[in-house]
Amino acid sequence: MRAVSRPNILLLESIHATAHEEFARHGVAVHTAAGALSEAQLVAALRGLPQDVPLLLGIRSKTQVTPAVLDATPALLAVGAFCIGTDQIALQAARERGVAVFNAPFSNTRSVAELVLGEIIMLSRQVFARSQACHRGLWHKSAEGSHEVRGKTLGIVGYGHIGSQLSVLAESLGMQVRYHDILPKLPLGNAQPCGSLNELLGLADFVTLHVPDTELTRGMFGVAELAVMKPGAALINASRGMVVDLAALREALERGRLSGAAVDVFPSEPAKAGDVFDSPLRGLDTVILTPHIGGSTQEAQANIGREVASSLSAYLGTGSTTGCVTLPNVDAAPLRSGARILNVHRNVPGVLSAVNQLMADSQVNITGQSLATVESIGLLHVDVPLRADDPKAQRLGAAIAALSTSLRTRVI
Repeated sequence: MRAVSRPNILLLESIHATAHEEFARHGVAVHTAAGALSEAQLVAALRGLPQDVPLLLGIRSKTQVTPAVLDATPALLAVGAFCIGTDQIALQAARERGVAVFNAPFSNTRSVAELVLGEIIMLSRQVFARSQACHRGLWHKSAEGSHEVRGKTLGIVGYGHIGSQLSVLAESLGMQVRYHDILPKLPLGNAQPCGSLNELLGLADFVTLHVPDTELTRGMFGVAELAVMKPGAALINASRGMVVDLAALREALERGRLSGAAVDVFPSEPAKAGDVFDSPLRGLDTVILTPHIGGSTQEAQANIGREVASSLSAYLGTGSTTGCVTLPNVDAAPLRSGARILNVHRNVPGVLSAVNQLMADSQVNITGQSLATVESIGLLHVDVPLRADDPKAQRLGAAIAALSTSLRTRVI
């Protein structure tokens, strides 16, 4: 056991400079590596950093944090996913090992909503097909098949942070908004919920998907769902690549069942910029294909960098886990004096009693204490009137760490 001193973080995949600035403010030493790393490369890079001080990892969507990585790097305290999703991280394995995982679920919502709105207009006006014709030297000046979006119905599947923002933007253009979500959601503006997905599909001129990657959503848009959509409607997917059956979508487009589509996410995506991309939808003038850029704006990346770096820094400095997806969420107050002992443990009976017995035996007063649990994990904060580098605080932290229920313990 030792008090916190000069933590280290490894940042991959060109994370925005705002993260570097935030870590510098909190005295975290930043190390970087270009692009995503393989499992073996990641283990080697993490092991190459000091193992006797807090060690953090920051990634985006391409680097995979597997159980093998977690097992090989026991010094790893927390992982920051500088993106919306955490599919690339073995969350259950991280939880079982007491590793905190933070992400930025809301920082790029505006960027995604704006892209989708732009694609709706582009599809309605057949802009990409006309642009491609011009590039080929053809002058297709015609109003045939081209429409305003005003008065059209937008169907939003998944009325969360992105879907609800899109709802407001679409209404400002005069669109009617209907939405469907598996959970009750308060509508914004004049948006109205649909009783079922099929109801929404049957009346929407544009259907846009904003759902997470789960067992329920993988493959949720296939032949049957496409067949229910309003003839001539368009489909936009800026959510997750496994949600839509792309072969079935191509068939619906080629048969003229749908008028167009815009797809930003794919079941299999190239590892890095410049790699070869393939999709069943390539070559169709009625389809807008973009390389997973829904949240790729400078504003979004700056917000994400700042948000995740702030969460990781707060966890280092105070033990706050607000927004953590693996540990109980505790909004820990800053320490005014003394030290705080953080104990991540298995959620079984008797942990608090055992810790308090150690405190009593050591004759150290408790100035503050909080306990929170989620599933199999508990998080205990114990504030004591000792300096973090006081040998007595260190011995007490070591005694708590030695409990059979403890996963991770540190003194801050």
